[in-house]
Amino acid sequence: MAQPEYVQGTLDVLTSASTGPRDELPLHDTTFVVVDLETTGGAPDGGGITEIGAVKVRGGEELGVLATLVNPGTPIPPFITVLTGITQAMLLPAPPIEQVLPSFLEFIRDSVLVAHNAPYDVGFLKAACARHGYPWPNPRVLDTAALARRVLTRDEVPNRKLATLAGYFRTPRQPTHRALDDAQATVDVLHGLIGRLGGHRVHTLGDTIEFAKAVSPAQRRKRHLAEGLPRVPGVYIFRAADDRPLYVGTSVDVATRVRSYFTAAEKRARISEMIAAAERVEAVECAHALEAEVRELRMIAAHAPPYNRRSKYPQRVVWLKLTAEAYPRLSMVKAIGGGDEAYLGPFTSRRAAELAAAAVHDALPLRQCTHRLSTRTTLPACALAELGRCAAPCEHRVSVAEYERRAVAAFRRATVDDPRAVVDPLLARIETLAAGRRYEEAAVVRGRLAALLRAAVRMQRLLGLARIAELSAARRTPDGGWELVVVRHGRLAGAGLAPRGVPPRATLDTVKATAETVRPGHGPVPNATAEESERILSWLERPDTRLVELSEPWASPVRGAARFRDLLVKAERASSAELPPERL
Repeated sequence: MAQPEYVQGTLDVLTSASTGPRDELPLHDTTFVVVDLETTGGAPDGGGITEIGAVKVRGGEELGVLATLVNPGTPIPPFITVLTGITQAMLLPAPPIEQVLPSFLEFIRDSVLVAHNAPYDVGFLKAACARHGYPWPNPRVLDTAALARRVLTRDEVPNRKLATLAGYFRTPRQPTHRALDDAQATVDVLHGLIGRLGGHRVHTLGDTIEFAKAVSPAQRRKRHLAEGLPRVPGVYIFRAADDRPLYVGTSVDVATRVRSYFTAAEKRARISEMIAAAERVEAVECAHALEAEVRELRMIAAHAPPYNRRSKYPQRVVWLKLTAEAYPRLSMVKAIGGGDEAYLGPFTSRRAAELAAAAVHDALPLRQCTHRLSTRTTLPACALAELGRCAAPCEHRVSVAEYERRAVAAFRRATVDDPRAVVDPLLARIETLAAGRRYEEAAVVRGRLAALLRAAVRMQRLLGLARIAELSAARRTPDGGWELVVVRHGRLAGAGLAPRGVPPRATLDTVKATAETVRPGHGPVPNATAEESERILSWLERPDTRLVELSEPWASPVRGAARFRDLLVKAERASSAELPPERL
């Protein structure tokens, strides 16, 4: 039977375990199991352990001891016998590791595992568990060698060997290269190191484990900025000395998220630069995660913090709209007005808008010239008319009514209702090109189709929400409470939380009474950014969200763009995987 493969982890991997005591547990209340192994040397392969020594302590008090020799089933190298004093004769009556592991795993249950050079000892133990079919409990791990590198300077100790540290702290028990003696010496060293942590503002288990990692001096110096923050959903703002917002973020647990910026897990160069410039962290408590996400978007848009990358300039969008003239054409604009009736967007980039416009021009006989055409005079036709890709309204070859029916009405219907008039010609063109093995050209058309469908699906979803004057909804929380929202014309107007035992209806009435007044507007995003409305839609569309009240029906076109969602997904996957267009 094949044995599970074991790969030895680094210290960062070992200390990222999620089981065991909580991060906020004070050190004096934390149960530690200090372990040391003697081995035959070599790499951890599931065997090689000759002795285990473990000491369980809490608050400076010894709670238990586990010590046993282990028969590795292989000869002991002579140099190991010289180093440890353990002979082959001593190990012959000892139990094998598979008999020792159950007792050891029970001994370390619900404790923090401590070792000197922890990756070595933990590596052997994990390999043994993997080889003999025991699940590794994945405890929190603290390495006294790594902790000593952060606490003690080179002027204090020349190296971080266990014997050196034991001598520095003048521990009553010294290491002897025997497992129990070394574990007991490590206990004394651990207590000595913990005594030095107070000066570094480290008092909890989570802080200690993070402090032992490779945290930059700036992170260590600024970690006090995370103190006193609430453990609730909200928005956090890193501010400079002049109170400028440097960075805005959101989390369901503000305190935990902000603390993570001062740990070794945070390796982004720009965030390190931001931390060095930050002088304080401000928290805005929110009722739930949706309110926090929306507030974050609004704050980023309002202040454009230099260290935020996403959502800084929501106003930088473009639209495609039909011009108001006898023979309309597609125009790319930065905003739409109340008089605009046929449009598509918003697009977050000009490139996306250009692709969608090209899709429309491939499917519909909309003119592409930029002249303002008159119904009285004519202009010479361009090459597109000769190629049959334009109805040549410039020469009055098509009437205003016919142009309206064939091009304008088809575009208007495709954006707000059924886009089949655009989708079918594009699919037919892709099929023709693929049949002729013109795959690159077919892929270009496929990209245009995807851009058009993506924009149409998005706009129709946004329009459905923007038309509703007021919508209230609720969602259960894991502890039995209710998250409440009030949405008006696509904008989050109010948010609240009804804790367990509090009538949610009364809380919702209060939220509605104090909610923001939002007036109707034109288009799919009249009062909020598209990103905000999409966050709201994602929350509303969850299976566990309940609609409480709506001022009018929330509806989408029966034959709208959403029915091509599978086609859109397939086109996007094909583009990312570079599949041949005939497989679309």
